[in-house]
Amino acid sequence: MPFTFEHHDPETYRRKARIISVAMAGQLIVFGLVFSQLLVAAFGSSLWLNALGVFLGLLATSLTFAVLRERPWMREMRYVWQLKHHLSRVSGYLGTLRQEMDRGNDVALHLMTFYHQGMAQLAELNGRTLDDDAELLGERARIRRLREERGLPERVEGVDPNDLAAFRKR
Repeated sequence: MPFTFEHHDPETYRRKARIISVAMAGQLIVFGLVFSQLLVAAFGSSLWLNALGVFLGLLATSLTFAVLRERPWMREMRYVWQLKHHLSRVSGYLGTLRQEMDRGNDVALHLMTFYHQGMAQLAELNGRTLDDDAELLGERARIRRLREERGLPERVEGVDPNDLAAFRKR
């Protein structure tokens, strides 16, 4: 399924991410304590029962989160998870993509453009600056120049993960 870039307000994303993180951590603590207390009350005190209670609390929190993640108010979170997933997949192919891009492969150029554009958006959403070293800055400039030479727009709209099938992981 193709991934398309979307615009999300960084402040809204960070606020929601903080609220959701605190809520999930609180839920894990409460569920862990409740399950541990129930198990200890039913079977007696044991370190293993307490650990099982925490594990059950983690499982209950995960299930709750899985159900809630499709809610409309989780849209920004879903988008960032998908972006991270696609960036992670592309990063496994970076060595091959760089070589193919230098050989004139337009698909590799598209994937490299997506990667750099996605990393920039992720940094913006998280309120961070890109850790740019000279090599990455040079690569971005080379990508921009290649796209310009080929008459391609500077930015891409998204990525089709099936495009990676033509390349080998490195």
